[in-house]
Amino acid sequence: MNITRENVDALNAVVKVDIAKEDYSDKVEKILTDYRKTANIPGFRKGHVPMGMVKKQYGKAVLVDEVNKLLQGALNKYLTEEKLDVLGQPLPKPQDDIDWDSDAFTFEFELGLAPEFEVNLKSKKAITHYNIVADDKMISEQVERIQKQYGKLVSQDVVEKDSEVTGAYKNEEKEIDNTVTLTLDKFKGKATEKKFVGAKVGDVITLKTKGLFDDEHELMHALKLGHDEVHGLDIEVTFTITEINKRELADLDQELFDKLFGKDVVKSVTELKTKIKEDAEKQFVQQADQKLLNDVTEYLVDNTKFDLPAEFLTKWLQASGEKEMDSEQAKEEYEKSEKSLRYQLIEGKLIEDNNIQVTMDDIKNHARQMIKAQMAQFGQMNPSDKELDDIAARVLSNQEEARRISEQLISQKLLEVYKEKANIKVKELSYEDFVKEVYGDK
Repeated sequence: MNITRENVDALNAVVKVDIAKEDYSDKVEKILTDYRKTANIPGFRKGHVPMGMVKKQYGKAVLVDEVNKLLQGALNKYLTEEKLDVLGQPLPKPQDDIDWDSDAFTFEFELGLAPEFEVNLKSKKAITHYNIVADDKMISEQVERIQKQYGKLVSQDVVEKDSEVTGAYKNEEKEIDNTVTLTLDKFKGKATEKKFVGAKVGDVITLKTKGLFDDEHELMHALKLGHDEVHGLDIEVTFTITEINKRELADLDQELFDKLFGKDVVKSVTELKTKIKEDAEKQFVQQADQKLLNDVTEYLVDNTKFDLPAEFLTKWLQASGEKEMDSEQAKEEYEKSEKSLRYQLIEGKLIEDNNIQVTMDDIKNHARQMIKAQMAQFGQMNPSDKELDDIAARVLSNQEEARRISEQLISQKLLEVYKEKANIKVKELSYEDFVKEVYGDK
């Protein structure tokens, strides 16, 4: 067998595989001999079928099968030994005229080669890494939410601005009859709030669905309708008040602190606010890091320039896709996936350049930490090592889950590289300002 390669250019090559009779003849002969021993052909005793008849009936099929096996094995070995970084899979050049009665065969494969490039993390313009803090306003609002959540309901005669109102939305034509408890701050306009303030149990308030809430999801919940049903809905509904309550705030005392965090973990309002701040900012770190990861990724894709074997990859997508595609559809599919492919190559280069590795021990330890955190949420604060190991083993027996954890760990290690080597500026701001700056004023 002889394998040669011709480089068409830096990104494309053709591999030629020549297979001679001596490469396959012994294997084919052995298989046919085994067939002869077991062949069941009318008119002949088992094991006594003439070899010529076996070859005539099975010879070509066995030859084709063995040559293809030999071809794939040799090609994979060649790519490995030559350390060729190929994109996609080798594409066989069309051959409609293979003479299987011949002794020697030649096959050609097109290869798409990965480009050589360098990754520069030092952007001219610094990339922002946000340090999100929980400000006094946010902490105070959270304290009030806690007091409301653990407070008690006090019955009222009339609706006030801060009342919790229970009642039923109704509309006969649309068959709406849904009981909810609401607060007036959920409504979009002040005019709706005014309709409620001063109302009593038994009062019926007529409302227009159009513009009733800022968010259609609120209307879906209120009327118990699907998204398509509430989209553009412009009807009148009635709301019949059945109950009016005011939530009396819970006292900020040791009983409440123990309910929230366990006995004597927090002993004062000051400690409560400190704990709220710490817990919130732990979550903010994850959001800030994800934002940094996204921004560096976008910078790298936009600024790391290299060519790709686009024509080859388009043909490969057309040949390997699950559904049949014509050349135009394959071109569209390539254009949609190009950005993702570019980042995969950039990420691979960064992993190689920075010697990033994820071991099975890393994956196991990460799984244990995740499981321990989840168990803590349900009050299991001190699980045994055996418990953690057993659960982790079950989780990691799912290959998809193990792959997902591996990808998470690689992202974490890449993030550490970015923080160390990229041109980054730190900007401290409140969570409210972070949301405004990153996602718009919502």
